[in-house]
Amino acid sequence: MKETIGFVGTGNMGLPMAENLVRAGYRLRVYNRTPGKAGPLVALGAEQVSTIRALAESGGVVVSMISDDAALEQIASSGMIQSLAPGGVHVSMSTVSPAAAREAAGGHRSLGVDYVAAPVFGRPEAAAARRLWICVSRPSAAKERVRPMLSALGQETFDFGEDPGAANVVKLVGNFLLGSAVEAMAEAFALAEKNGLKASQVIEMLSRTLFACPVYQTYGRLLVERKYEPAGFRLALALKDIRLVVATADASATPMPLASLLHGRMISGAAKGRADLDWSVIGLAAREDAAL
Repeated sequence: MKETIGFVGTGNMGLPMAENLVRAGYRLRVYNRTPGKAGPLVALGAEQVSTIRALAESGGVVVSMISDDAALEQIASSGMIQSLAPGGVHVSMSTVSPAAAREAAGGHRSLGVDYVAAPVFGRPEAAAARRLWICVSRPSAAKERVRPMLSALGQETFDFGEDPGAANVVKLVGNFLLGSAVEAMAEAFALAEKNGLKASQVIEMLSRTLFACPVYQTYGRLLVERKYEPAGFRLALALKDIRLVVATADASATPMPLASLLHGRMISGAAKGRADLDWSVIGLAAREDAAL
């Protein structure tokens, strides 16, 4: 039987990922701040623990799929890293800042534990279908150790070297491009509708020709249907990510005017009570601006 893995964070993304690890033959220990969310995993045979530290064993592997930098810091202060030492691996699959990833890696290394950054691209349905794209960075030996596990979660893994922040830079770049595509589609659809066309007809043609790719097909449909619940990715989390984009751009003296526009759109949506809706809800702003 395959080794036991600790898993923290069984939300919209973490739950289907953890389920796939169980189905791939891994034994799982799981922790979530809301214990009831781990119920489906316990039904599959996972062991639920009451503390983050209890997830780890010396030389073992723990996967985290958590919300933000603060949650990553909570893990670091929980005693879990000490329990993994020596020779353990922490696989951080969350979207956190590159700076937080680098700081975490340094703290792990001082205790003899490897930190592998492995953020993912894909919505919950892709996670359930093992169709995630995974970006990794950190020491080669640690990446090789967890590669079979990552193969149970995604369709392809991309290696961005040993800088612990590199994979998270790629994740932020990708999320910025996704948000930009959503905003561009929303404005384009508003233009079409204001001129007598149905947005559904426009995206049907464009997503099969010039823009025949998952981003335009998936988010084009969401924008046209204006179906924001249940949220695959909450606006509150998207706002957190665009803040990380803006902060990383500021720290590296990189002008990103479009990121500032997206930041404003997301703050506006949250202020209007839309924080828990799917982040494609930012498309409503273009409609509202056009009086649709």
